[in-house]
Amino acid sequence: MNNSLYLRRRLINGFNLTMSTLAMAFGLFWLGWILLTLFGNGLEAISWATFTQDTPGPDSAGGGLLNAIIGSLMMALIGTLIGTPIGILAGIYLAEYGQRGWLAPTARFINDILLSAPSIVIGLFVWIAYVQYIGHFSGWAGSFALALLVIPVVLRTTENMLRLVPNSMREAAYALGAPRWKVVTVVTLRASKAGVITGILLAVSRISGETAPLLFTALNNQFFSANMNQPMANLPVTIFKFAMSPYENWISLAWAGALIVTMAVLILNVIARSLLKKEST
Repeated sequence: MNNSLYLRRRLINGFNLTMSTLAMAFGLFWLGWILLTLFGNGLEAISWATFTQDTPGPDSAGGGLLNAIIGSLMMALIGTLIGTPIGILAGIYLAEYGQRGWLAPTARFINDILLSAPSIVIGLFVWIAYVQYIGHFSGWAGSFALALLVIPVVLRTTENMLRLVPNSMREAAYALGAPRWKVVTVVTLRASKAGVITGILLAVSRISGETAPLLFTALNNQFFSANMNQPMANLPVTIFKFAMSPYENWISLAWAGALIVTMAVLILNVIARSLLKKEST
């Protein structure tokens, strides 16, 4: 009886392991195919002009992605600077002060909605609340939309990292007479700083390739412009526009832009995982 039960368990275990391995291989196959296609087409399209010239006009030779790269960096930077303090402060409140009352559960519920909401919904919200109000697209509107995507990621990561700090560290600080705000800033936040930075990097990697919110907020600009109050060029919308065009030069630049975004996200994720591993050890 025991032998037959053991054999049955081994067969079930072997079947489940085999199916899991096949499912993993199936997913990795498509991921590898996508990356090979991206690198094969993107590397051919990247040149010095890609980083030194602005986007070309329709059916014209040459050109690059300089204005789109700078526009994306500016909006991502401003969106991160707006969203990160809000996310960190909200995460601190939920982890350190939100043990009682209705506010903390409500904030977590709203944050979960923002975390799982499609980015196009965020773009539509900013379009209704800001773009329609001022009457034109702008880099500020794009930054506000990206900030709304940064906040829930940073908030969730900050709260989780602070909850991992042992209570004995807080109790030791309280025993020395430290006030609560100082315990939070000097002890718990410092102990979890690598995890908080990881959350910020993950948020930046998320907004790096977002196209839908920028279509409704910043739109695009064929020329270089550092004026945040005007439509601003950015890589995601430029890739979207160029990839669907009938012009070979635009399609080639779309591959180059896609590779640049992919490499940026890959580097940010590697750094984030390295910091998270350091935090866990």
